[in-house]
Amino acid sequence: MTGLPKELGVFEEIEKQTKAELKVYTTRQRFKKLVTVVEGLKATETDRVAKELKHKLACGGTAKKGFVILQGEHLAKVVDYLVQMGYPKEVIKVRRTE
Repeated sequence: MTGLPKELGVFEEIEKQTKAELKVYTTRQRFKKLVTVVEGLKATETDRVAKELKHKLACGGTAKKGFVILQGEHLAKVVDYLVQMGYPKEVIKVRRTE
């Protein structure tokens, strides 16, 4: 679609740069446990991002329908790791809730 040869392997980077918006926020779920949610990922990348974030943050979590739900409060670290993964900081919106 971009006119670039597939061998360059830059499609993932271009896709991340054209991403509309990623929302990162905390909320309380069952039994008033605090969780960190990453919303706005494509379904194809949700599992990969969830696995990498859970590994880097040493926490549990799940990936469902474009959402990554991580156990605990990890707002600042999640943003840093998403930037390291190649997502532009401009498309990551952080909302602090309790």
